[in-house]
Amino acid sequence: MAVPAAIAAIVFIDLGGLAFALLMIALGCLCLSELYRMLARWRPVPAVGFAALGVMVIAAHYGSQRDVLEVGLCAVPVVFVFVLARGQRGAATVTIAGTLLGVYWIGFAFAHAELLRQLPHGNAVLIDVLLGTFLGDTAAYVGGRLFGRRPLAPAISPSKTVEGLFCGMLVAVVAVFLAGLYQTWLTQGDALLLGLAVAVLAPLGDLFESVVKRDAGTKDAGTAFGAHGGALDRLDASIFTIVAGYYVWVAVMH
Repeated sequence: MAVPAAIAAIVFIDLGGLAFALLMIALGCLCLSELYRMLARWRPVPAVGFAALGVMVIAAHYGSQRDVLEVGLCAVPVVFVFVLARGQRGAATVTIAGTLLGVYWIGFAFAHAELLRQLPHGNAVLIDVLLGTFLGDTAAYVGGRLFGRRPLAPAISPSKTVEGLFCGMLVAVVAVFLAGLYQTWLTQGDALLLGLAVAVLAPLGDLFESVVKRDAGTKDAGTAFGAHGGALDRLDASIFTIVAGYYVWVAVMH
């Protein structure tokens, strides 16, 4: 499952255009559906989340970062109107918070993937970020199994270790740096900076989703990838690293 998914991702990233934007909307909505299912007792408003994510990605495709931000801000009054319209009594703030968690956590990330893809060399940078993220995640798992002794965050994810974190961060930096050696437009310093951003943000993204799942009382976000869990389980780290990659690359270009 992982290899065909990786090949499909590379094909769509290379293809770009509206096809890539539509893929981001599809994957984003899949992640949102898993999140809102986990937070069902919060009574989120999925329609607002799906619409906001879709419009944010389209705004990124046809507009700019400012347009994405404006759409995200509009989601606040819109979800409030929906809560009023359905006559909800009690826990309205929790409903609004749960809905907007999806918009700001997942929606902004997929919109930033589209923004990054449109930058000069953005397709290659996006692949570098994903490469560092997934190889780092694999190294963290293997390193934790082989060398793990000290728990990293036992209250959040008991299986994660400090040793696994170190292995994952090291491999993430090295992976992005080595990829940069084959890209003449990417300096070694910029590759290291990009790799460091991925190394730091990927574990945070993973832990962030673990907190959400623990609060929701579930082990996996979904079953899209069978025994490997849902789309959100597979993309939690990249949701953080893609946003970081975008801002690092914007800073480097300027």
